[in-house]
Amino acid sequence: MTKAEIVAEIAEKTGIEKITVQASVEAFMKSVKTNLSQGKNVYLRGFGSFIVKKRATKKGRNISKNTTIIIPEHFIPSFKPAKTFSEKVKKSVKA
Repeated sequence: MTKAEIVAEIAEKTGIEKITVQASVEAFMKSVKTNLSQGKNVYLRGFGSFIVKKRATKKGRNISKNTTIIIPEHFIPSFKPAKTFSEKVKKSVKA
């Protein structure tokens, strides 16, 4: 599902104009990005958490030059679904 499809579905279900819904979705995503880039986690009860994870320094390989490189410590965004959300997906999605 794309962002445009999400906007269309919300607009259809709520009766709000697509332009307004799109602005709301964009504002939500911008807020999440801003907070994560500042090292703050975002918690949405019943849905999940957008968190910042720390990756430790590690050794890597440059296979084209056959050399070892050091990958410095860095932070990455991550999503951890809420338990109720995970359970609902487990019960409803069939492989």
